[in-house]
Amino acid sequence: MNYLWGGMILIGVFYGVLTGNLDAVTAQALSSAKEAITLCITMAGAMAFWVGIMRIAERAGMVARAARRMGPVLGFLFPSVPKESPARTHIATNMVANVLGLGWAATPAGLSAMKELKKLDAENGRATDAMCDFLILNISSLQLIPVNIIAYRSQYGSVSPAAVVGPAIIATLVSTGAAVLFIKCRHWVTRGG
Repeated sequence: MNYLWGGMILIGVFYGVLTGNLDAVTAQALSSAKEAITLCITMAGAMAFWVGIMRIAERAGMVARAARRMGPVLGFLFPSVPKESPARTHIATNMVANVLGLGWAATPAGLSAMKELKKLDAENGRATDAMCDFLILNISSLQLIPVNIIAYRSQYGSVSPAAVVGPAIIATLVSTGAAVLFIKCRHWVTRGG
């Protein structure tokens, strides 16, 4: 990927030199760098806020309660993960954060879930079914509030930054439904029907 991006940058600079627009290339590079820093600062603020909210929810016991309430769903999606495994709490935290559109807050829980899932099958050097299933569900990312997209749209001056909520819910419902269907079909096929 680095070669691809590096190559595109070099081609752009080379084309700018050939067409006599090197000043425009330089000005645009500086302008884009400034815009990137501004966006990073804006997104860092949003990220800090929502990660903080998730930490407060964890310390208040809300995440543990959500994990318990999600027990039947987690049992359906991850039948090989024992009920007492810490992986279930991490998976639930990740799923709740994703549903709320808090991808940044979901990442630490997702990494912790993968570590715990790996401990369940430490002998095997390969990804387990539960690890693959979790990755598929995490990528499908059911979201009720796409916080990232709303923040980006707000940063770039959208008149209605939250207008994407409805389409995002529909799109992520479809992707998550497809993920669950794929997981269950794969389990059915690998277990011989």
